[in-house]
Parts: sequence; structure tokens; C-alpha cells
Amino acid sequence: MFKPLFKETREHMQKTLDVFESNLATLRTGRANPALLEHVKVDYYGSLMPLNQLASISAPDARTLVVQAWDQNALPLIEKAIRDSDLGLNPNNQGDTLFINIPALTAERRKEIVKAAHNYAEEARIAVRNIRRDALHRIKKMSEEEHLPEDDVKRAEKEIQDITNEFIEKINAELEAKEKEILSE
Repeated sequence: MFKPLFKETREHMQKTLDVFESNLATLRTGRANPALLEHVKVDYYGSLMPLNQLASISAPDARTLVVQAWDQNALPLIEKAIRDSDLGLNPNNQGDTLFINIPALTAERRKEIVKAAHNYAEEARIAVRNIRRDALHRIKKMSEEEHLPEDDVKRAEKEIQDITNEFIEKINAELEAKEKEILSE
């Protein structure tokens, strides 16, 4: 009777983990990654457009990103948006393509990026705990309405806690891997 609740809780926690992973992908690690430019917005004809809707982004090697705009008139706008972003990148305009060299990170910048990663992890852990709280509340409500045996309720609560622990461990493992990647460059 609690199986649908367990399934729903697991799905919500998985979505939280997916958001956390996509947030981590946008953090600069000193290695060229197209996801680095994912959150850059370009003022294109009066509206803010995500960069990946105006151009293709590729990483031909570990230190270079290449941005090719589909509309050549947008290239100067894209260049300005990248310069104005908080990524600290300086695109090199080659006429029809932007080349972005990814500089090595300073120790101070690495610490800032690790701090941002920790903030993303804490947000994800809070979201997982909120999902757990909601699930436990639903279990309590179901037990009151249907007069369920206390053993079944305790088992269900333990299962929810086990699912929560599993996702918290996944978040911590992702954070640890990202931290290692940031600090090892």
C-alpha cells in the first residue's frame, strides 16, 4: 500500500539529484566543457536567449571552447554576453567563430568554485530532506485515516529514511568527485 509513495518519493529525489548534477556541470574546473556556457544569456533582439539556442558550442581540446553562431549578426552579442558573464572568460573573435581559451584557475578561484559546489550540494540535501518530510507526513496521514498497524507505519518510515540516505550519499559522492576535479587541475 506504500509502494506508490516510495516510487514517487524516489522519483522526486532523483529529479533533485539531476538538477544538482546539472548545476555542478556549469561550474568551471579549468577544463573546457560546453556546459560551462549553459547559463549564459544573450540579449538578442530585445530578449534574453540562452547561448545554446543561438550557437553550437564544442570543446575541441581540454583548454578551448569553440562557439559558432547560427546567425553571424549574433556573434558580437554572444561575445559581449560571454565577457559580461561572471565566468572570467575572454572570447577571441575569428570572424565567424569565437575561440575561448580556458585559463588555469588560481587557488583563490578554485576555493570559490568549491564553495559554490558545496552550496549546490546543501540546496540538494535540503530538497531531499523536504521530500522526506512530505512523504513522512503522507504516511502519518494515511495511518490515521486507515488505522494501519504501527509496525507497517514504522517499516514505511524506515524505507523512506533509507531512500533519503541513499540520495544524500549520492549527492555527497557527486560533490566529492567534483571537488577533487576542481582542486586537481
